[in-house]
Amino acid sequence: MDRLLGQWGIPKDSVAGRARFEEAMESRRTEALDFKPIRRGWCYGSPEFRQELLAAVGESCGSQVRGEERRESDEAKAERLLREELERRHWSVADLSQCRKGDSEKVAIARRLRTETTMSWKWIAQNLIMGSAQYAANCVQQNK
Repeated sequence: MDRLLGQWGIPKDSVAGRARFEEAMESRRTEALDFKPIRRGWCYGSPEFRQELLAAVGESCGSQVRGEERRESDEAKAERLLREELERRHWSVADLSQCRKGDSEKVAIARRLRTETTMSWKWIAQNLIMGSAQYAANCVQQNK
């Protein structure tokens, strides 16, 4: 113990010495870690780690999952489904702008997104380039 305290310039193993050591460790801990990114967020880590957490949240959305995590997980799921649907059709995102707003393929994708996710009509219309949210909803309703 004397060696450890001595490295920190604390001359004696005493109550005061240990208190000084505790203060030094706490000061070093708060300086070494930057907690600003997680004060307003829910995840601290690499983008890959964040994706793993989002997948885990998506699999088990229980009552312990807060709104922000659930929303982000739902959006990640919707983006994954959209990529799947585009790949299945051999489309790119650029191809969406080449089709009519009410194209039957877009409507089918919109229906799947609305059925399997909690994304809003606004999100679906923007990502499928279908015009307004109301127009996208009407197209899906008419083509049931």
